[in-house]
Amino acid sequence: MIEHAIILSAGQGSRLLPLTAERPKCLIEFSGRSLIEWQIEMLARGGVKRIDVVTGFMTDRLEQELGKINDPRVEITCHFNPFFKVADNLGSCWIVREQMDGDFLILNGDTLVSEEIVQKVQEGSDWPIAVTVDVKPAYDSDDMKVSRGENGRLARIGKTLTAEESNSESIGFLAFRGEGADLFRETVRQVMRTPDGVNHWYLKVIDMIADSGKVGTKSIEGLDWAEVDFLNDIEIATALTDRWASNG
Repeated sequence: MIEHAIILSAGQGSRLLPLTAERPKCLIEFSGRSLIEWQIEMLARGGVKRIDVVTGFMTDRLEQELGKINDPRVEITCHFNPFFKVADNLGSCWIVREQMDGDFLILNGDTLVSEEIVQKVQEGSDWPIAVTVDVKPAYDSDDMKVSRGENGRLARIGKTLTAEESNSESIGFLAFRGEGADLFRETVRQVMRTPDGVNHWYLKVIDMIADSGKVGTKSIEGLDWAEVDFLNDIEIATALTDRWASNG
């Protein structure tokens, strides 16, 4: 059981304007709770006890909202990313690199995951780094596409993979266990020391590590999740959280 999670919530979510004009997208409400409240609830149900949230856009408001959460199951700590406007999310990982001490989960700040998905990820795997993936008939240009090899090994990950290479999609939820945590933290450190480091997604680091044979996948095909990236995602995500709310 992994008891520590990192949520990357530094971005504004400009593709969701005007909804994000005066709030980060993790504070958009779905069925009575903000996106990040749903994330914290599902992680807590799955046994997570410590959550580090990387903030950026309108950090004061986000910190204030998180400060209102009085949940004895989890301890929530905020970490401000001062260069969120000019760096991609690898920069957010660098901000919390010192917190990557032991096994941990990373969840993208725009991904809604069900309790069942958290439980499935918590089951563990044979891989030091496990990328949670879904499988669907086809993948578009904005999907974080994954090429899986034998036994679920991750061969490649990236938005530019071809249709022939792609056989699953990363949902933005990863588990790091044992040497995987140290390997990821050290590779983040190395890449951020390069001139182009701030321009990378953290999944670029995962792609770099893939050749080591230490990165695998965890399929959650058939389980409920949603990515909130565009305005037309709002309706889909709301239908999902409406079901969760009605089920208690």
